[in-house]
Amino acid sequence: MNNEYTCDCEVIHEHAVNEAKEKMLSNDTYIDLASLYKMFGDATRIKILHALEHHEMCVCDLAALLGLTKSAVSHQLKALRLANLVRFKKEGQIVFYSLADDHVKQIIDMGFEHINE
Repeated sequence: MNNEYTCDCEVIHEHAVNEAKEKMLSNDTYIDLASLYKMFGDATRIKILHALEHHEMCVCDLAALLGLTKSAVSHQLKALRLANLVRFKKEGQIVFYSLADDHVKQIIDMGFEHINE
């Protein structure tokens, strides 16, 4: 089956393969990166991260903003926290969430930039 997206040659371009091979990382690193990107594969988690990009919020704030139950928001925040994408601070009885660091903001912003091209 020949089409414009496949290669019909039998030649291995050793220089390209060897150069790429030198740059390859451990399998665990690729698994970790895939797990990180999996966190961005859910629209609710993206909405939470985008909201936290603008202001720290508690579970009640996020639930009101997104029209979700506190339980649903808490579930997503736990996943985001375990992935080190959000952090929290406790003030009395209230727990405020924010983005873990500027890298999270950059990932979100680059994603929006890419889809808006």
